[in-house]
Amino acid sequence: MSIHFTVNGQAAAVDVDPATPLLDVLRNQLDLKGSRYGCGLEQCGTCMVLIDGEAAYSCAREIGSLAGHSVTTIEGLGTPSEPHPLQRAFLEEQAGQCGYCLSGIIVSAKALLDRNPSPTRAEIVDALDKHLCRCGTHTRIIKAVQKAAAMGAPA
Repeated sequence: MSIHFTVNGQAAAVDVDPATPLLDVLRNQLDLKGSRYGCGLEQCGTCMVLIDGEAAYSCAREIGSLAGHSVTTIEGLGTPSEPHPLQRAFLEEQAGQCGYCLSGIIVSAKALLDRNPSPTRAEIVDALDKHLCRCGTHTRIIKAVQKAAAMGAPA
């Protein structure tokens, strides 16, 4: 079955079983490796993407439910020569250590800043609560999101 949707602003069509997880399609069909497989149970946040602008897990989301929808991955936020303000802030604050969780965290932070351009520290913590990071860089992650907000991260 052919599923038609938008990925990072580009029309996409994939011929897969509609029950195939979005994460599998992104990584294996569309070669977008920024979203990562963590738990497969929507509990760690490493697979987070934006679906129609809202942060959503991609590891268990069936591709068949996304026909006609828009998906944005970390690759859709910026480029190496022109990173998104969130990506710049994360680099400047050295907010990552191993980096495995960061694509999901940055995507969720973007959804937050799109909804609320000036979040409080508590709102940032709440928005990122669903993400597991074992490196211990939580304070720098929060600072990076605050910095991006102060820079006026674009939608």
